[in-house]
Amino acid sequence: MAELEPGSKAPSFALMDQDGKKVRLSDFKEKKLLVFFYPKAGTSGCTRQACSVSTSLKDLKKLGVAAVGISPDLSDKQMKFDLKYKLGFPLLSDPDNKVAKAYGAWGQKSMYGKKYEGIIRSSFLIDEKARVIQAWYRVKPDDTVPLAMEILK
Repeated sequence: MAELEPGSKAPSFALMDQDGKKVRLSDFKEKKLLVFFYPKAGTSGCTRQACSVSTSLKDLKKLGVAAVGISPDLSDKQMKFDLKYKLGFPLLSDPDNKVAKAYGAWGQKSMYGKKYEGIIRSSFLIDEKARVIQAWYRVKPDDTVPLAMEILK
């Protein structure tokens, strides 16, 4: 899938969160949304990324922004991740990677010279009309929030 550009329509989604509740893009019509894709709950980079979003929730909320994280992990693993780090925002399960593919956050990666398909760590700032304000592909875990805040201010 091609990468999303600013101004493009954000692909809709309806995914289960860590509590077994269905969360839809349309649930966030009244606010902006920071969506970030991460490869695997509990790994070091994903933990840094999710904790960074968690510690910034109050600042994001003041700016009218909600946050959701999306990974291929099942809801029970997402719940353990949330409980362990007290994240406090929806972690959505995308086990078939359909949403990741729709956002262009799935593709070829390489580790130690070996190529494989997987989640491309990405984040998206989406407006109240479900339009992409900005997209960041291959974002570093610690840059998700600062990049979004730079656009929001």
